[in-house]
Amino acid sequence: MPRPDRYLVGAVTVAVLMVALVIGVGVAFAYDAGSSRRPPLAEATGIAPAVTDAGPVQPATPDRPATAPDPYRPDDTWLAQLAGRTGIPLRALTAYARAHLRAAAEQPGCRVAWNSLAAIGGIESTHGSVHDSVLGEDGVARPTILGPVLDGGAFGAVRDTDDGALDGDRAWDRAIGPLQFIPSTWERWGADGDGDGAADPNQIDDAALAAARYLCHAGDLADPETWRRAIFSFNHSDAYVADIANLANVYASRAASS
Repeated sequence: MPRPDRYLVGAVTVAVLMVALVIGVGVAFAYDAGSSRRPPLAEATGIAPAVTDAGPVQPATPDRPATAPDPYRPDDTWLAQLAGRTGIPLRALTAYARAHLRAAAEQPGCRVAWNSLAAIGGIESTHGSVHDSVLGEDGVARPTILGPVLDGGAFGAVRDTDDGALDGDRAWDRAIGPLQFIPSTWERWGADGDGDGAADPNQIDDAALAAARYLCHAGDLADPETWRRAIFSFNHSDAYVADIANLANVYASRAASS
């Protein structure tokens, strides 16, 4: 991310021919994995999460400090309905939707969609559940999700960039967490999505916000070529782009169903 491999630990692989991809709020396009042709944009609906009433500041108690309302909290009803329709675990979906809302507030010209983030999480780690990992209520995947050692064998070579601080390897890098950041990319794009004062690639709110900001760096993701370029930069593989397109479209279609 940019990475030399096709997949690190992703458990979802889907072939794609002429799929409709929702790439931003209310926008879709068809992607042909075997052609450079890009059909016109088409309208789609039902993909933007609503924002719940954040409510008043919660007063402090002897064992809990006062908490301010969360302006990026997705609507609970929307989350429950979408989790049921898409099969995305509620804790993971909350992270993707919250990152969507925050990115929309920070960079309204970006238009990164929740379902694009969800597709990345699905492909990369089955939403934090690959290799028997479990995504806790705190959003941390345990045990830690690590991609293969990037030593030039089955995948490309990336020599250690963090002295093993994140991935435990002082010789080579490994991708980390539910959205599979390599350490050098996390150093630049790491984010604190859950507001705990730390940026942790193993925590899905942090990772989803970092991914949203990373994708937004490409520009307006409602543009098909910009969207494709952004996903390709995440993982340099046309097949990967096609798989993300297919899964994002599946989620969008299920979100739009009644």
